[in-house]
Amino acid sequence: MDLEKPPQRQEPEGCLVVAIRLPVRIVVLVLVVPVRMVWDALVVCGRFLRDTVLSPVGRALAWAGRAVFVWPFVGLWRYVVVPLAKGLAWLGNVLVVVPLMWLYRQVLTPVGHALVWVARGIGAGLAWVYARVLTPVGHAVMWLLKGIGAVLALLGAGVYTAVAWLVRYLLVVPALWVYEWILTPVGHAIAWCAKGLVWGVSMIATGVGAALYWITRILLVLPALALWRWVLVPVGRVLAVVGREVGQALGHAWRVAGRISLAVGRALATLFRWIFVEPVRWVYRTVLTPVGHVVRDVLLRPAAAVARSVGRATREALAAAAESVRQARADFRRMLFGEPRKVAEPNRREPVGRETRTLGSSTTALTKD
Repeated sequence: MDLEKPPQRQEPEGCLVVAIRLPVRIVVLVLVVPVRMVWDALVVCGRFLRDTVLSPVGRALAWAGRAVFVWPFVGLWRYVVVPLAKGLAWLGNVLVVVPLMWLYRQVLTPVGHALVWVARGIGAGLAWVYARVLTPVGHAVMWLLKGIGAVLALLGAGVYTAVAWLVRYLLVVPALWVYEWILTPVGHAIAWCAKGLVWGVSMIATGVGAALYWITRILLVLPALALWRWVLVPVGRVLAVVGREVGQALGHAWRVAGRISLAVGRALATLFRWIFVEPVRWVYRTVLTPVGHVVRDVLLRPAAAVARSVGRATREALAAAAESVRQARADFRRMLFGEPRKVAEPNRREPVGRETRTLGSSTTALTKD
């Protein structure tokens, strides 16, 4: 496999591009280098400020916010609201739910059963009235209405037949004759005239449209096309080349300025290290560290040993005092109430209910006495 990049095909560049590129890059580099150095300095200052000031202040503010806003509400919820809600729930259960349940079971349920029994009796009575009284009366009324309906149907059929015959021969047949022999020829004549009028109007509109098309094309379209093709397109190409070169010059100048800023920053960091950091480190290693070791070995370690011995003696004294107080409390209780009664613990090694099996007795049928 070929590890090298394939050569990129470069398009041929014109003299305008070559003439614009070098001056633009020089001017942009001169303008961008100070901006990039100021930007890198601001970035370094911002990171230092974030690490040394903003992060500790943010953590302190977060802790203060939790201490001021979160923890009081948590304590209020945990130690006030929740116990109060539990007490109110218990009180509501005792004062509302339990009486309502008793009322439902002891009062409403028997009353509901009685109402259901009464409703069933009323329903049975209404069903008997419907089956024995209303149903025969309804059947008689329906038979009477069917007879009246049959008579009215016969009369309606006769009247409908007579009216239909009169309408057919007095209205429909004359209307059809008028439509076929008068209205249809008149409509055909009107349609032929309308077609001729539409054809004439369309021919006039076609001529007027063609004239307007050629006038618009000659007066507007061709000048606009020439302006676009011979003026705007070349100017746009030149501006595109200039814009592309300016963009490439800005990117190239930004990268070069970054290299310059990095070199300047490294030089300043080296100078700061040799002027300030190395002397401070040498003072720390050669002066402060031996002094600190001497202070630790001469003062701090003996003081720590003395503090540990004092603390050990104090803990032992406190333990002895606590044991003395415990013994005194036990003696005072024994003096007032006497010795506590000792309860004999039963022996749980053998069962108590039945006779145990031993070597001196037998439980088999052959060796039993």
